Amino acid sequence: MRPQYFKHRALFDFDKQTNDVGFPLPWTKGNEDNHFLFRLYKKNNEQYETFYQYQLNFFLGRYEDATEQEFFVHVKQIITDSISELINKDRYTPKHVRERQNRLQLQEFLDYLNTIDQWFIQSTDQETIKRQLEEIAKLNAENKKLKEENKKLRELETKDYIDIREGRHRTLYHLILQIRELKLDDNKELANATTLNIWSKMIAKYFRAGGKEISIESVKRYFPPDNNTDNTKYKDVPKKDQLFTIVPAKKRSL
Repeated sequence: MRPQYFKHRALFDFDKQTNDVGFPLPWTKGNEDNHFLFRLYKKNNEQYETFYQYQLNFFLGRYEDATEQEFFVHVKQIITDSISELINKDRYTPKHVRERQNRLQLQEFLDYLNTIDQWFIQSTDQETIKRQLEEIAKLNAENKKLKEENKKLRELETKDYIDIREGRHRTLYHLILQIRELKLDDNKELANATTLNIWSKMIAKYFRAGGKEISIESVKRYFPPDNNTDNTKYKDVPKKDQLFTIVPAKKRSL
């Protein structure tokens, strides 16, 4: 137990917006937890994070061996103990309205603490169940998104294929190699592949030769990645398979 966890208010500091705890006049330092609560009651939910971080930074700077977890445990213990005390208070007293408001605010601050709890410190069964349900809801949402994406992918998938005459698969390669090099009037490619290897993958996936699968490795031998590649590792399509030549159409006059 540390002698001090929170930054104390300076003497004669009457700033109503301060994040320091205590009174501007002399006060008993041994009950700083009560002064922490008093200062918390002056804050709204938009100020919780600033207030908490302000006091956390003070604590970490005061002790060399201090940790965020230690501070978090201390603060959460103050809050949970105070909520329990307020729940057990006599409902039929003039202070009930104020005590109920304080309890609701403490619960609100506890909800904030739970959002930054990296250690699942002293969670009650109810809090644990709530977190688990939130995590399940998050996972279900992610799962739903993945299913929708998978459904879209399946719509594009097919077991069908285009069958090339047996022994004529290299003729197909020659045509696709020409398509790969075609350019329009602006000197830009007609078909700009994100990776040049996609041509080999496309042929292996969607074409057959005489009803038989075409090995992607056998296709790659005819498709060098670029014009600067060492072509000794690749093959040219034999002349006997170069049956078609793609040429630009003659421009028609309007």
